[in-house]
Amino acid sequence: MDQSPTTAGEPALNPPQDLERFRTLLLEERHLFTRKMLEAGGYAVSNPHDVALSPVSQLAEKSGIAATSFVRLAKAMGFNGFSEMQKVFRAPLQRAAPASLEDRIRHSRGEQVVPNPDDLNALTKSFSLANMASLDHLVERVENLPLAETVDSILAARVVYVIGVDRSFAAASYLSYALNRAGVQSVQILGLGSALEDHAAVMAPDDLLIAISFPPYADDTVNVTHSVRQRGNPIIAITDSPVSPITERCTHLLTIEDAEFHGFRSVAALMTVVQALMMGIAYRKRHLEGGFDLDQINA
Repeated sequence: MDQSPTTAGEPALNPPQDLERFRTLLLEERHLFTRKMLEAGGYAVSNPHDVALSPVSQLAEKSGIAATSFVRLAKAMGFNGFSEMQKVFRAPLQRAAPASLEDRIRHSRGEQVVPNPDDLNALTKSFSLANMASLDHLVERVENLPLAETVDSILAARVVYVIGVDRSFAAASYLSYALNRAGVQSVQILGLGSALEDHAAVMAPDDLLIAISFPPYADDTVNVTHSVRQRGNPIIAITDSPVSPITERCTHLLTIEDAEFHGFRSVAALMTVVQALMMGIAYRKRHLEGGFDLDQINA
């Protein structure tokens, strides 16, 4: 059951009047919302066009999140219902695009038109342009990412554990491989032969967890991150939103926005950040360990 953690005696929140206040309230008062509400809120702030222009049933279909989660989020925010919350998202947006456009790729800049999804050449071009927009967005906001601090934490750890399953598996595998190539002891949590949480349970106090997860957030990653958080190990979260279920009390948060076309999520911006971290680690090790040969990493 997705019941609110608030009690009946607690006063209702004052409903936010704009998107910025909505984001702030969602983050600052996250303890008032259930995990499902936070997932709905995270999707809403990342996809304001969808929230503004879609009935709640269609929004549920697009996001893979139950319509009741959006309704309960709206009421927990202090609105009378979803329709009232939707007005906040509609206010700053322009009118919907013409219905003649056949499909769209969502990305950090908004949407990329796909004139004919059956034309693979045109689809590849549209998806490439969406990825370019995501990378342009990353370039503009990279100063806000704690990249240097993340490198410091990785190099300070005894062992770096990495978890990322489903759509995050490729990035997690590459990161764990590259860390080992750079001389940083790394373990990718795979769960082979036992539960994933059993693999994480052997972490020493000075070990670090890097958790990678994007909607729909994988239960395995969320559960492992929760158990590691309970033991007090430092956590680096790589995800899409500050209210992602893996971000609570994390040491460092790297938020990545990649393009998405229906169920297919790009990894262009994600892999760029992961490779940038690895390059930072390699150069730092060369500075600290004179003679460290970057060309031998081959990552």
